[in-house]
Amino acid sequence: MAWQHWFVQQWQRQRPGLAMRLLQPLAGLFGLAVATRRRLYQWRWLRAEPAPRPVIVVGNLVAGGAGKTPVVIALVQHLRQMGRVPGVVSRGHGRSTLDDGIVVTRGSHAAQVGDEPLLIHLRTGVPVAVGRRRIAAARALCQVHPEVDVLIADDGLQHLALARDVDIIVFDDRGIGNGLLLPAGPLRQPLPRALPPRTLVLYSAGAASTALPGHMGWRRLGMICSLQDWWTTDAVTSRVVRLRDRPLLAVAGLARPEGFFAMLEAQGLTIRRMPLPDHHPFAELPWPADTPDVIVTEKDAVKLHPSRVGRTRVWVATLDFALPSDFLAALQRLLPPAHPTP
Repeated sequence: MAWQHWFVQQWQRQRPGLAMRLLQPLAGLFGLAVATRRRLYQWRWLRAEPAPRPVIVVGNLVAGGAGKTPVVIALVQHLRQMGRVPGVVSRGHGRSTLDDGIVVTRGSHAAQVGDEPLLIHLRTGVPVAVGRRRIAAARALCQVHPEVDVLIADDGLQHLALARDVDIIVFDDRGIGNGLLLPAGPLRQPLPRALPPRTLVLYSAGAASTALPGHMGWRRLGMICSLQDWWTTDAVTSRVVRLRDRPLLAVAGLARPEGFFAMLEAQGLTIRRMPLPDHHPFAELPWPADTPDVIVTEKDAVKLHPSRVGRTRVWVATLDFALPSDFLAALQRLLPPAHPTP
């Protein structure tokens, strides 16, 4: 939506403009509410509930995507290499039901469980459960999959009701924008002066964008395959070269689609950009029926079954994330060892 795009532009200004300054009283009230809620947990008037397994929380301080989903997928892959059995819990943003403890399957619909949880399950095959109350999702997942020995909570940094063993804060190249809290700026909570205990910072654009010490990772374009292959095949060959000789309509329902478009162009692809709102539902196809070639993200592909796209050739570009070795070593030091499952 145009107003969302306008807000994002205002939030990223180095100095807040007049409109954002006028919103600062509301930001002050939001900050007071955030601080009060945190105090209630610190004073134990509200209690964080422990999950059945150790919990790694992946989240960010700013509204909008910072690359959390590729980080979660990369963490799942690394934990498997360590011999761990990971599972993922999420709220399932944008889903049509608020039921707690829904376990995701290959037959689930994005409208029911959320696009990102479904993507994580389809991409990795690990157990995933969604719930407004993450503790309910964690219990449901471990009941159905008792072999799981570690949980990753996707976008759970502000969900203080779930106890955690490790927090991972992800920043992209935006850093903290204009440095103000919502709605005057992008921050969901203030930037801490020092890194809290058992917390790691991961910069997803290869360079630090805040004053917090952290580890440098980077997002990159992975494979490109047909929508049909993406739904039916576990491993397919990249087809970037094959697509360089044809014009493509690039469609992205992301918080920041510009990064995706730039990655495609860096591969030598000729694209026409079609940005859509984050978590766009794709209830109807946004491109004309006679469009020959469309390329989308995996987050959009989960809402586009091959039977829906007609004669249009739809291609899916995956986004991968490279986790740095120093980050992985730090995570291993903080992560509790696996215990025998019940």
